[in-house]
Amino acid sequence: MMESIIPLLAVGELFPRGITPYLLGGLLVGLGAAIIYLATGIIAGASTFLESTLSYVSDVPRFNRFKYVQSRGWRLVFTAGIISGAAIWGLVLHPGIWTTDVQWWRLLGGGFLVGVGTRLGKGCTSGHGVCGVGSLSNTSLVNVATFLVVAIGTAQLVQALGVSP
Repeated sequence: MMESIIPLLAVGELFPRGITPYLLGGLLVGLGAAIIYLATGIIAGASTFLESTLSYVSDVPRFNRFKYVQSRGWRLVFTAGIISGAAIWGLVLHPGIWTTDVQWWRLLGGGFLVGVGTRLGKGCTSGHGVCGVGSLSNTSLVNVATFLVVAIGTAQLVQALGVSP
């Protein structure tokens, strides 16, 4: 009897707010990615959407590829939706919940490293993790495994060094 309860307790610690918000969020992200792919044939990775949005303000050829310029209107709406959805959630539905003790320069440095990693990995975690793994792409499977190993290793190293925000 006790052996069957222990795994349930472990799951409870992983999801202290319950599993419903995570399940609902995952289903909505997957549904959105599927709709975008079925409607356009384009993988819904956030870094690609950001690149296409940059075609409005940059003459760099990489940002002005035909497929980006042709579809940048709805990609801009998608990018704006990501930003405004997060802002509405944080500012309207849960005001004051977005606080951190992390210094601005660490946040900026982390953002820069994520951007570099996105370019090196030829895509972001949303493109590889949601769309690539869903389509059984070998490249995405390797990239997601790499993301996880590096993230877990970094977290363990930071904790072992006693680094705090």
